[in-house]
Amino acid sequence: MATVIIPSLMRDLTGGRDKVSAPGKTVAQVINALEAAYPGVKARVSDGDRLAPGVAVSVDGVVARLGLRAPVKADSVLRFLPVIEGG
Repeated sequence: MATVIIPSLMRDLTGGRDKVSAPGKTVAQVINALEAAYPGVKARVSDGDRLAPGVAVSVDGVVARLGLRAPVKADSVLRFLPVIEGG
């Protein structure tokens, strides 16, 4: 199962846990597994079939350009990151 590092602003959904495990072969599948275990996660990180505005995800330290379609390995580490925009 992939390891998901939970940002501090989402730890209210995971009972305070900063790291959880979830199965899945894509970011979307991992998010769906997280939603089953921790309701509310999906609404915070996704918007339909894409990542929510202002959210990025890294898989194994690399920002996933494919978003929810990005592949995930069993030993991957995922992090949800705030997107910083502006000039």
